[in-house]
Amino acid sequence: MTDPEPTVDRSRGRGLWPLIRTERAALAADLEDLTDEQWATPSLCTGLTVREVLAHLTAGASLDTVRWLAGVIRCRFDFDKQVAVRLAEQLGAAPAETLDRFRRIVPSTTKPPLPVIAMLGETLVHGEDIRRPLGIRHAYPVDVLTQVAEYYRGSDLVVLAKGRIGGLSLSANDGPFTTGSGSAVSGPTLALVMAMTGRAAYCDDLEGEGVDLLRSRCERA
Repeated sequence: MTDPEPTVDRSRGRGLWPLIRTERAALAADLEDLTDEQWATPSLCTGLTVREVLAHLTAGASLDTVRWLAGVIRCRFDFDKQVAVRLAEQLGAAPAETLDRFRRIVPSTTKPPLPVIAMLGETLVHGEDIRRPLGIRHAYPVDVLTQVAEYYRGSDLVVLAKGRIGGLSLSANDGPFTTGSGSAVSGPTLALVMAMTGRAAYCDDLEGEGVDLLRSRCERA
């Protein structure tokens, strides 16, 4: 039996923005007292520091469809270049400025041409890209994590997620999320979300016969 289509209701965008604001505000608070050395810590995004990932989040919340498309055209449809250019625009001269710019977009509902649930996913995933290397723990509501997991299980739009978990059966041990069939992978919903989006470090928090395969797919990302 194949999985049903993802159950995320794309019409609930307005209800998702308060969740995004809450998570952005929590991340800003977590980063208030970082040292310059901590700001330079490598994130879980290959090649980016935690400071650069935060600037990337700011950039994503500062681009509407028109500005995003204009940037893509200017970068000749080189999407990686577009991301790098927009990140550099929001980095600022020092970490304090990077954080201040991020604080200013906490209430923003501006977004590129993506569903709102993708913005929530970006906020959670990149928040963990920053927090985990710094040893910062954050308690996410399991219902919020479940909505993000439901989105990623059926999408390869922003990051490869649906393809990464093919042939695996995922189940959360702290919430209702389940998906797929095949070799079993179980653990916290957060770890499943992060592994689905290619973060191999979170496979350490998972168990089951399918973990090694999922880890290898993350490491090839």
